Amino acid sequence: MSHFETVFRVFLRYLAPIAVILAVFAGARAQTIVDKTVATVSDGVRTEVILYSEILWQLALQPRSSLTAPSKEDLNTALDSLINQQLFALEALRLPRTKPTDDEIQAEIRTILSRFPSTAVFEERLRSVGFSSVRDDDFVELITKRVAINSFIDFRFRSFVIVNADEVQKYYTDTFVPDFRRRQPGVVIPTLESQRAAIHSQLVEDKVAARIESFLDDRKRQAEIVILSEP
Repeated sequence: MSHFETVFRVFLRYLAPIAVILAVFAGARAQTIVDKTVATVSDGVRTEVILYSEILWQLALQPRSSLTAPSKEDLNTALDSLINQQLFALEALRLPRTKPTDDEIQAEIRTILSRFPSTAVFEERLRSVGFSSVRDDDFVELITKRVAINSFIDFRFRSFVIVNADEVQKYYTDTFVPDFRRRQPGVVIPTLESQRAAIHSQLVEDKVAARIESFLDDRKRQAEIVILSEP
């Protein structure tokens, strides 16, 4: 599970934004996107703007989201994800950081592509929101920002997570075994040793998700988030 998928799973909040209308022309792409400012996110020092086009870019990366007639739920979920990303980005600016490498950027692009039937299918989605291909400079810049946020999440929330043997044992006894018996009555229960790695990984993800949730709840209380128009 990627960092952003973890974030999506945990947070579905914040609605609604009047607007500045402008045209975003995708260079020689003959694609015009009618744009508007949907929200602003400020930490008191910097203010970041979220545009409607960015919401569409977010949807383009999600295989099951329609781009021709996006649902209200998908639009609001994408907006909330972008608000979360801006809060991460603002916090990351406080820390020393290195620019993502080309290998890291290409690895992230490959991960995204793996969620779609083919590169051609994905690039058709990209063209519908103003990018020319996965090699489009603007698209690569978008992915570069995502990689930078991933790196911040790794450092801030994952690096210091500790799961000890007692926690694994407790999860196996209190959660895994009862769930397995309920789902597969009469089947021999897998041993703790056979499940240790999977349980450890699950507990790490649970702790990371809890830390992210606590961080975002705290930052959303402190930050000024202004919704200007509904996406």
